[in-house]
Amino acid sequence: MARPFRILSIDGGGIRGLIPALVLAELERQTGRPVADCFDLIAGTSTGGILALGLTRPGEGGRPRYSAQDLANLYLKEGARIFDESLWRRLTNPMGLRAARYPPEGIEGVLAQYFGETRLKDALAEVLVTAYDLEKRDAFFYRRRRAREDARYDVPMRVAARATSAAPTYFEPALVSWPAERDVLVDGGVFANNPAMCAYAEAWQTLAEAGRSADDVLLVSLGTGVYTPPYRYEEAKGWGVAGWARPVLDVIFDGVADTVDYQLRQLLPAAADGAPRYHRFQTGLDAGLGEMDDTSPQHLEGLHRAAEAILQRQAAEVEALAKRLTS
Repeated sequence: MARPFRILSIDGGGIRGLIPALVLAELERQTGRPVADCFDLIAGTSTGGILALGLTRPGEGGRPRYSAQDLANLYLKEGARIFDESLWRRLTNPMGLRAARYPPEGIEGVLAQYFGETRLKDALAEVLVTAYDLEKRDAFFYRRRRAREDARYDVPMRVAARATSAAPTYFEPALVSWPAERDVLVDGGVFANNPAMCAYAEAWQTLAEAGRSADDVLLVSLGTGVYTPPYRYEEAKGWGVAGWARPVLDVIFDGVADTVDYQLRQLLPAAADGAPRYHRFQTGLDAGLGEMDDTSPQHLEGLHRAAEAILQRQAAEVEALAKRLTS
């Protein structure tokens, strides 16, 4: 019996990407294998897109350049550099009201350091990274398969990582020039903060081309934690454009993620032998841990505790998954 087509999907969430990175580090420890060897397709949005690309970047001897723990360390070491807001910028652009809150130099410098000029076509597994084109008003997907078929889409990984993480209000859009056109790309979280359904659709096409059933799938979806304080009618009824500016992102990201989780639980019930075909690893966050750009030591420690909560609460599920990935 052929092994199922294995998909890994990683949500967006800024600095909270530390949570899935630590979960994957534990999965690598239990399997004794890099993530790129365990999955056929790795999808990601925003910080999840950076992880997807980092986990599949080739290094010496064609092995992965980074372990999941290496990428967890990226958040710890480089978070403050990515979300670097100078005093002058805070004074002249309070709360990001006049322009994007953070200048692009920080995140672009980190991505250049970690990805260099490695091309998308050289990824060690199939990759799908989401973005949204503001000029064409359309969803955009960076895919290894497409990069290998059409050189126009074979961008450096750092370019794809910059596009998928261009979160509105946090970073300015990424301008990607082609020989005959251009794309103005922002964070794919505006339509797929949880990209698992996009990944499933991609797998569906791949399996159909191979003459296999689209049911022959194992999908692992990793969240970045969720903090969902209620927005009361008494306060929301008076919101205008300014009032909705920050809450609307939280509502969209959370609503999309929950919808995709519901859809996949219906589409991928357990197999006839009882083996799960869909795993979702997610956790609630304490107050103060929901920010995407807080790089303080206290916040990072709180995110570490959130990852530990997942690994403790779903320990049996992680262990069973690790055994299945090595079978």
